[in-house]
Amino acid sequence: MIWLIASLIIVGVLAYVRVSLRRATLVLAGWLGLYSLAQGAGNFVFLLWVIFDAVFIPLNVPDIRKRLFSSVVFKVMKKMLPQMSQTEREALEAGNTWWDAELFSGNPDWKVLLDLPAAKLSAEEQAFIDGPVEILCSMLDDWDITHNRRDLPAEVWDYIKQHKFCGMIIPKQYGGLEFSEYAHSEIVMKISSRSSTAAVTVMVPNSLGPAKLLLAYGTEPQKNHYLPRLAKGQEIPAFALTGPHAGSDAGAMPDTGIVCYDWFPSSSLGTSGKDKVLGIRLNWEKRYITLGPVATVLGLAFKLYDPEHLIGDRENIGITVALIPTDTAGVSIGKRHWPMDSAFQNGPNWGKDVFIPMDWIIGGKEQVGNGWKMLMQCLATGRAVSLPALSTGAAKMASRNTGAYARIRKQFNLPIGEFEGIEEPLSRIAGETYIIDAARKVTAAALDDGQQPSVISAIIKYELTERIRRVINDAMDIQGGSGICLGPKNYLGRIYQVIPVSITVEGANILTRTMMIFGQGAVRCHPYIQREMEALGQDNLELFDQVLCEHIGSVLHNLAAGFWLGLTNARFIEVPGDQDTRRYFRQIARLSVGFALVADFALLTLGGSLKRKERISGRFADVLSNLYLCSCVLKNFQDQGSPKDDLPLLDWACQQTLHRAQQSLLAIFHILPTRIPAYLLRAVLFPGGKPYAPPADHLIHQTAGLLLKNSRSRDRLTHGIYINHKPRDVTGRIEIAFQAVLAAAPAEAKIHAAQKRKQLPKGAVPEVLDAALSKAVVSKKEAELILHAEQARFSAISVDDFSHEQLGNAGKI
Repeated sequence: MIWLIASLIIVGVLAYVRVSLRRATLVLAGWLGLYSLAQGAGNFVFLLWVIFDAVFIPLNVPDIRKRLFSSVVFKVMKKMLPQMSQTEREALEAGNTWWDAELFSGNPDWKVLLDLPAAKLSAEEQAFIDGPVEILCSMLDDWDITHNRRDLPAEVWDYIKQHKFCGMIIPKQYGGLEFSEYAHSEIVMKISSRSSTAAVTVMVPNSLGPAKLLLAYGTEPQKNHYLPRLAKGQEIPAFALTGPHAGSDAGAMPDTGIVCYDWFPSSSLGTSGKDKVLGIRLNWEKRYITLGPVATVLGLAFKLYDPEHLIGDRENIGITVALIPTDTAGVSIGKRHWPMDSAFQNGPNWGKDVFIPMDWIIGGKEQVGNGWKMLMQCLATGRAVSLPALSTGAAKMASRNTGAYARIRKQFNLPIGEFEGIEEPLSRIAGETYIIDAARKVTAAALDDGQQPSVISAIIKYELTERIRRVINDAMDIQGGSGICLGPKNYLGRIYQVIPVSITVEGANILTRTMMIFGQGAVRCHPYIQREMEALGQDNLELFDQVLCEHIGSVLHNLAAGFWLGLTNARFIEVPGDQDTRRYFRQIARLSVGFALVADFALLTLGGSLKRKERISGRFADVLSNLYLCSCVLKNFQDQGSPKDDLPLLDWACQQTLHRAQQSLLAIFHILPTRIPAYLLRAVLFPGGKPYAPPADHLIHQTAGLLLKNSRSRDRLTHGIYINHKPRDVTGRIEIAFQAVLAAAPAEAKIHAAQKRKQLPKGAVPEVLDAALSKAVVSKKEAELILHAEQARFSAISVDDFSHEQLGNAGKI
């Protein structure tokens, strides 16, 4: 038994330190030799040598290994490899990998994350946020926009165009602002804390749209013509991809373009009259197109066919993207959709026998058939900026104002924020906002550093829009009746209504979680799968053998590391951080090993069928997503200078994400079809049971408390949103009341103390204020503070009411 245990330890150590196959063979041969000397000759020792020779000699001789082992695996994997459509292949090739690949490796290199320069604004960007963005926010009345106008006011549209809000990503040489992705994110975040309609209007032209596509793929004439006009707001862009019959499955779109010759107005070509030119005849029907009803130029995705082979040998060319002025003959801009009572412009459009010249294709004739690849490449960055910024703005606004409301609003003569039942959702609001903002900033910094992480962009689009849904739900619960009564005083109702829009667009969250995050990550981020697939596709057994050996070595390492880290709870591995953060770095490393090992096990046992096991894929996505979010929290904490005041937020965020990652990983073991091996694997990775618990009660109390008082943590958490102190403003009145209530708190405490001593009768503070003054419990100045606080408090908790006529006539469609 001792020899067996020692043998297992030796094998585990060799796997853990990644000893090469030849060295491992020598070590094991030496150990078996020692065992033979100790035990003497015998049948059992002879059998061990036979087994050893039968296994390790072929493994160490490449020709034998390939013939007996690798070729067999090669044939099996060739059969198991699922068929991949062109759109799937192009989606997989979009963008690049970054920290997601490190988490997938099971051995993350922390320098990749921690050496990333912190996100920061230039002086010009900060001046724009402090100037035009601040002014724009002050012009926005969300109730007026959504209830009365059903649109932005004309002066707001003009201001957006005048100050180039739609040209943030366009270089200065074309008249744009040429801001960083982080500045783009900060601007959208601030506007969204004021009005989702204005935020969407600004973010769409700077996200997945014609400007981004032109910058990446456009011809010089296309850039020179459109980019200056887009930057100045002379052109309003919209991008048309989704249609009635094709949403997530873009390959199913029935929208077509046929290459042909036809007459076209020569003014578009710099001559007069008409000329017969080579072009495309288009027919399409699209819907859900943001800015579509007001667009002057439409980015259109369609399937291109060339039945007469006018531009090449292929008849079915594939998805192509063109820019089409909306006043082109045959283009119809429909009426408006009305997405969840939000007022941003969104609607259908269609075209009937629309003829366009070939040079309207983005990138010209050279880019025909590359439309899906172009869209996926641009989506790899665009999806990581706009909706995460919008989610962060809403989360910060809810944190600041709902926290203030919980301090202002009283029940049973106590601020409701002091009740344990309110502390729970309040702590979730603060903790989730901390996670959301960290992920937004770190990802924006990665984009500005040149990364294009398509898997990470899917993670933060999914996670941040889901988490803001939970934040707003919690805020609505705390607000109670004041949250459900719509009107000019309600700052939450419209956000609550519009949340499903962000959940749905740019990749519906169900699809993103169950198909995209792990589906793409399993190929793109895995250290070996993509190389193995390439070898299979090339019928290259030599390359396959090499990669397969590396892959097996990685699996054995992760198996040994998973058991060791599980046994020791990762206490002895070297990680960065300090006394406050080191334990979290260790737990990410531990779960990364477990995630990588279980992912390999699922890929081995399920093969190509894993593509259809969406519940399994979704849980893998949850593990990877939460590990990424926890990493961002640690990185952001470091970038902010590791403020001790923020430790409750850090602890809450890390404990919540680690617990979720753990629970999702454990859930996978219960749904894998090979149950016994799965449970054995669980025993290896979690030998001591579940190590991670959700945030404890004391941490919930501390985190919630940060939102109930003036503090540097509260200001850091809500930094970057629009804040004002106007008594008639939807959030200004709450800010005023919050400060007034805090200023009056010491005086109120004196009255409560006097009531306990029975110097004053029981009752609410305003009811005994005169008695408190007469008995000198409080001074006249303190009494004035209390009266001012009560007036501000009442204003802050008031809700709107309307006449029958107001409700009957307002906002008719």
